[in-house]
Amino acid sequence: MINLNMKILCAFACAVLLLNGCASGDEALGGRYSQRNAISGKSGTYKIGKPYKIMGKWYYPKEDYSYSEVGMASWYGEDFHAKYTANGEIYDMNTLTAAHRTLPLPSIVRVTNLENGRSLVLRVNDRGPFAKNRIIDISKRGAQLLGYKEKGITKVRVEILEEESRKLKAAITGDCYEPVRTAAAAPIKKMPSYQPADPLELRGAESVGSGNYFIQAGSFASRNGADALKGQLNRFGNASIMPADVNGSRFYRVRLGPYSHQTEADIALAKIKNFGVYNAKVVQD
Repeated sequence: MINLNMKILCAFACAVLLLNGCASGDEALGGRYSQRNAISGKSGTYKIGKPYKIMGKWYYPKEDYSYSEVGMASWYGEDFHAKYTANGEIYDMNTLTAAHRTLPLPSIVRVTNLENGRSLVLRVNDRGPFAKNRIIDISKRGAQLLGYKEKGITKVRVEILEEESRKLKAAITGDCYEPVRTAAAAPIKKMPSYQPADPLELRGAESVGSGNYFIQAGSFASRNGADALKGQLNRFGNASIMPADVNGSRFYRVRLGPYSHQTEADIALAKIKNFGVYNAKVVQD
């Protein structure tokens, strides 16, 4: 009983630390969009995930509190709104969240638009993007505040916020948070100026093709097995069972879709593999 009470007190203390730490964070654009807004999540679990393969490339999720990268950012909205993210939250395109290929879910990052200097704190709770040159997919509201929603993509710097990410992990897992001790604060670096991307760069980052893309999550000789998988995958979108005759035998294929663009299918594939269906693949009819 004593050990149980200690664990409860520990988890409560961590939650208090999380709220106190976030309340004093930098304000993002618009005044009311602070780190507290970005960090607060309604549900979901802490998850790193196993290595996964998308479009022939392997990705290796891990805790990396030194992460900093410059690349292209895109945004996603209605097609994924109200559906599950890779760590079990419900995606809301009007909140300050993002998708990343390898960072722990959730993590807290600062994204700076290098084309206009705007900066925003976001909670990473999803997997993606997988189009060429893109390193982060941001919610519709985040893209609006960063000033690139109409353009579609922009050059950004993405940096993980270690203290905030560790606090968030502790609050979700119930572990006690221990502040990171450093000898001295690192000097603030001035962001380099960046000229808007040229048309060739923009075309290189466009979505790959269009058509009827599906995620094939499994194929079963038994309808019962297909029904069971379909029930689990409905959270990620429109799951269906498609009978097919192969060499005189009937099989039941479980698919999600259709998706208009391969990029959308790749994002859904990453979520499904993160869920544990490692043999899922993108197919086109």
